[in-house]
Amino acid sequence: MIVHLRPEANPGAVQKALVARGLWPQRLEGIGVQYRIGSCSNHVTSEELLAIEGVAGVAHAASPHPLVDAQPEQVQVAGVAIGGGAPAVIMAGPCSIESQQQIDSIAARLGALGVSFLRGGAFKPRTSPYSFQGHGSEALLWQRQAADRYGLKVVTEALAETHAQEVSQMADLVQIGSRNMQNTALLKVVAGTGKPILLKRDMAATVEEWLLAAEYCLHHGAASVIFCERGIRSFDPTTRYVLDLASAALLSKVHRQPVIVDPSHGTGRRDLIPALSHAALAAGAAGLMIETHDDPGGALSDGPQALPPEELRKLLADIETAGR
Repeated sequence: MIVHLRPEANPGAVQKALVARGLWPQRLEGIGVQYRIGSCSNHVTSEELLAIEGVAGVAHAASPHPLVDAQPEQVQVAGVAIGGGAPAVIMAGPCSIESQQQIDSIAARLGALGVSFLRGGAFKPRTSPYSFQGHGSEALLWQRQAADRYGLKVVTEALAETHAQEVSQMADLVQIGSRNMQNTALLKVVAGTGKPILLKRDMAATVEEWLLAAEYCLHHGAASVIFCERGIRSFDPTTRYVLDLASAALLSKVHRQPVIVDPSHGTGRRDLIPALSHAALAAGAAGLMIETHDDPGGALSDGPQALPPEELRKLLADIETAGR
């Protein structure tokens, strides 16, 4: 953004006014005095800037993600309102769907707790080729049946282009995992099904790259995009990732986008999930994605970050009490 000054303007006074509004101006010399706004710490409209004494005009570059900018603050997924002041949406379930009995048991207790979406992986992207990769198509059917039985919606990941149609037929919300956020071929195919997409942030992606991945989805036919902050990689091994709640707040409050936060992957630590769940909702998140398992010690994947039933029940009760 470039702020153009009038010839008679006091540049120092204008700079002070820009800084007071949370902007970081850099003075440019050329035809008259201009200020380039490279970054900001507050959302300021052009109208507000034009009201500053001495400002002649404000120029913006065209947005690289106009479809995202135009997306409503609140979206509907299978009748569930997400974002825009709607009640916090809870998506919960196991990392992996291990058996029909397991997903049915978990769905039964989640339905009783008022959870909206049953999450769970049928196709699993694992770092090691020797780790459990999921039961695939069979698990998708188990998840759909369990969700329908207990009044839940389904969110699950499409891992490859060959799975996109099958997953979209079973899921209410199709998840794009962190490793695939910039897999544009997959984004195009999944978006082409017309389903809403839950877009997880790549562990090394900037916010702008995340927004552009969402633009791919909307451009190729996705009904809507819900962003999911799940942590970014850092140098510190104390937590599994760094849960970037600042970016979640930025997307929610400045870009006006529906954002879900995943504190399970974001920390990899069961003991931190409650505190960061409350923090995420306070930061403007539209909901949470939380891993839970009836027997975390026996889980086939990500057991250490899965909340046991009683801990999840307490967390959801605390969230309700807090009026989130």
